[in-house]
Amino acid sequence: MRRMLAVLAVCAGLLLAPGRPAAAAVTPIQVYGAWHCGNDACIWGTVRSTAEFDGQNHWLVDRGDGRPSVNVVVLSFVQPAKLRHLTDDATTVAGVPRGITPDIVGYFTGRGIRVMLSIGGITYTDAWNAALAENAAQLGRNAAAVAARLGVGIEIDYEENTNPNLAGLQAFIDAYRTALPYDASGANPAARLTIDVAAGDRWLIALNRKATADWLRPTPPVLDYANAMVPSRQPSTSAATANWQEHVDGKPTYAPPVPPLAPAKFTGALYIAEGSKVLAECTNFGASLQRSTGSFVQSVAPNGAGATAGMLGYMFWAAERPSTRGVSTAPPNTCEGGVGAGATAYQVPVPLPALRQG
Repeated sequence: MRRMLAVLAVCAGLLLAPGRPAAAAVTPIQVYGAWHCGNDACIWGTVRSTAEFDGQNHWLVDRGDGRPSVNVVVLSFVQPAKLRHLTDDATTVAGVPRGITPDIVGYFTGRGIRVMLSIGGITYTDAWNAALAENAAQLGRNAAAVAARLGVGIEIDYEENTNPNLAGLQAFIDAYRTALPYDASGANPAARLTIDVAAGDRWLIALNRKATADWLRPTPPVLDYANAMVPSRQPSTSAATANWQEHVDGKPTYAPPVPPLAPAKFTGALYIAEGSKVLAECTNFGASLQRSTGSFVQSVAPNGAGATAGMLGYMFWAAERPSTRGVSTAPPNTCEGGVGAGATAYQVPVPLPALRQG
């Protein structure tokens, strides 16, 4: 009887543990990161001291016990046309926002957190189009040079839903990879090149089709992985997992079809602050979507691409002030209790390990 009770207790613990499905392979989360918009709605237009920056963002590097809450931070955004021309102006120096300095990069990397720069965003779609049409390869070379100089990776956030310049984007990627070849070990931060796709397969369709078919296959590797971005508003558990399942399944009925994406080649994204609200994803892991979707994220099976179950992990939109009118994650709205507690619950590795390739 005592042995039976012990077995029942173990089974109950497995059922209650966050993200632990009873009858599926479980793969530990590897990527657990946040986009960061600085204090001026993603412009990063002014130089900041590390002391002032820490006062607004300490939760990212300390979940309450001295360990970081995330293992990746994506500084958002670099304006593509300015990077193409290496522009100097009031908010930009040599094509990079003035606030993205070696000191800010070092604030994170000194604590084992990988840093990336996101090129684009929805506001800069026209700038992407202009830069790709003018000289896509030069934009790729400039991006690689910045990545090497700052010791960061690069994220492609090209949100053109109608007739994206895929030939130009291919030229950008080719130029970047000529300068910084794919590195499966992850040892060279500047060799990390990723792309954002929509939450599911029904937006950014042409971009998603191209990325899935040609750049995100396990062999030959081109891009490291994709981030399935947040939808227009915070989803429910079922809506979030349905979006991510679309990437795994692809869209065989589309003409031409969208192929399936290996779970190991993408992350799913959630809001931590939305409009005027700080969400449970920021403050309360027990009530959060990263808890309720954890079982899916760690165990979703491949369906035509890839060999291992489970997505790479999560990305959160967005640290500090993503909107001039919206809420900030600066004190008192910090996210140790949501993102930080999730990092503990999921035993998120810091620093980021070599990523699964299958």
